[in-house]
Amino acid sequence: MILIADSGGSKIDWRFIQNDGSIGQANTPGFNPYYQPIEDLKKNVQDVLLPKINQQQGDVSKIFFYGAGVSSVKNQLTIKSAFLEFFPEAQIEIGWDLLAAARALCGHEAGIACIMGTGSNSCLYDGTAIVDNVANLGWILADEGSGAHLGRQFLVDYLRNKLPKTLAAQFHERFPLTREEFLEKVYQQERPSAFLASFTKFLFQHLKESYCYDLVYRSFSEFYENNVMQYKNYQDLKVHFTGSIAFYFSDVLRQVANDKGITVKNILEGPIAGLTLYHQNESN
Repeated sequence: MILIADSGGSKIDWRFIQNDGSIGQANTPGFNPYYQPIEDLKKNVQDVLLPKINQQQGDVSKIFFYGAGVSSVKNQLTIKSAFLEFFPEAQIEIGWDLLAAARALCGHEAGIACIMGTGSNSCLYDGTAIVDNVANLGWILADEGSGAHLGRQFLVDYLRNKLPKTLAAQFHERFPLTREEFLEKVYQQERPSAFLASFTKFLFQHLKESYCYDLVYRSFSEFYENNVMQYKNYQDLKVHFTGSIAFYFSDVLRQVANDKGITVKNILEGPIAGLTLYHQNESN
C-alpha cells in the first residue's frame, strides 16, 4: 500500500493506494513542524490513520508526505522518524508543498507550477524536479495574488474610505469591526494572514463590482510579473495553479494571463487528486 499526504495549515488530506489500484482516503487536522510539536502528527497517525489502514488490510510499503514547513532537512528527518515508529519497513519521502503542486499539476512535463491560496508561491519544474524558485517572501513582504494579499489591500482601502460607499456599507454589515479591532486582529492575534484572506469570499461575491474586479486583476498581474515572468522562457511553458484563490478566481486569473501572453493550463483547488494519479502511475 502507498500512503500519500498533502499537509496544510488547516488539514491533511490522506490517500491510500492499494496494490489492486483501489483508493481510500482520510482527513486529519493540519500540521506544520515550525509551529507544532511532532506529537501532533503522531496523534493523527495513531488515532485516525492506523484504524483506516487496518480496515484496508494492507501493509504500507511507501509513504509520500508533502507539506508546508518541510523544506529543511531537520524537519524532514523529524517527520520521517515519526513515520518510522509506525511503519519501520516503509520507504519514506518527505517533500515540500511546492513539489506536491508541481507533481500534481505537471506530472512528468516541464512547466511552471504555482500555489495561490492564503499564500502564494511558484517554481520552475523540469518534469522531474524543481529547478528554480522565485523567493517566497511571505505575506508581509510579498505573496502577490494570494488571499492575504487581496485581503490586505481591500482592508487598507476600506479603512482609508477609498471603497465605493455601497460596497463599504455591505462590508461593514458583514464585518462590523472598528478600526482598532481590525488592527488588533492583524497585529496582535494569531494567523493574521488567514484573517486577511477571509475577506476574499466577500470579494468573490462582489466580483462584478468594478472596484473588486480591478483589485483582483492588479494582484494577479503583480503575481505574474514578480513570479512567473522571472523564469527564463516562461512564454514557452504552460503555467499551472493549485489553491482556493486560483480555483475560485480562475476566470480573472486566465484573463490576466491572456493579456500578458501567458498560457495557463491546469487549475486545481487542491493537489491531492493529481498527486494520487502521479503516484498511481509511478507504481505501475
